[in-house]
Amino acid sequence: MKRLVLCLIALPVPGLADANIGGKTVDCYCTDKSGARIEMGEVICLEVDGRMFTAQCQMSLNVPMWRELRDGCLSTQVTPQMTPMPEPDSRSG
Repeated sequence: MKRLVLCLIALPVPGLADANIGGKTVDCYCTDKSGARIEMGEVICLEVDGRMFTAQCQMSLNVPMWRELRDGCLSTQVTPQMTPMPEPDSRSG
């Protein structure tokens, strides 16, 4: 029981996200929609029912789960900014 309690206390730290139950190591991790392994503490963009949000892999009641951090996701798309043209010099001409 003491080992299980120590594991639960240490789980939020990504490097200590493994449990030792009954002498067997149990990996604690989340999966994305393609089934890829996502480690504890990692943050990704999730799309659920057409809604996109930023979520982090965390533990809740000894179960890995996704916790929503904020609406929307960061994007690498760059939007060009319009630079105003300099006004013509009124002194010339």
